[in-house]
Amino acid sequence: MGLIKEFKEFAIKGNMVDMAVGIIIGTAFNAVVNTLVKEVVMPPLSLMTDGISFSEKKILLKEGVPEAEGVEAIQEVAIGYGALIETLLDFLIIGFTIFLVIKVINRFRRKAEDPKDTRETTPKDIELLSKLTELMEEQNNLLKKENRN
Repeated sequence: MGLIKEFKEFAIKGNMVDMAVGIIIGTAFNAVVNTLVKEVVMPPLSLMTDGISFSEKKILLKEGVPEAEGVEAIQEVAIGYGALIETLLDFLIIGFTIFLVIKVINRFRRKAEDPKDTRETTPKDIELLSKLTELMEEQNNLLKKENRN
């Protein structure tokens, strides 16, 4: 019974909903980045490398033999380093894109959290914390003056 109660508290607090939203957005973002890499970045890169397709690049360890009369087919054994290059390129683009998005979000967040900036509406909790900080600084200054006298 305790497990069900804990799960209900977890779901009600919003953690599960936040996680679900993050996963859904992450999946959609992954589709965008995959399209960006395959349709926008790779074609010019392929032109620059004289039409070389990275996904087909490999180091052949053992050549495959097709099936023939009386001869069983032998699978090719190769190290596909081209697929690794494409995956690393995907990773770099995703990482850089996320970095840029977070940088922009942090810039907007700093503006919104600055209580002295009147152009942006400051969230109520940040505004209250700012006022509390100012009051505590005033109180500390008054106490310092009293201690000096």
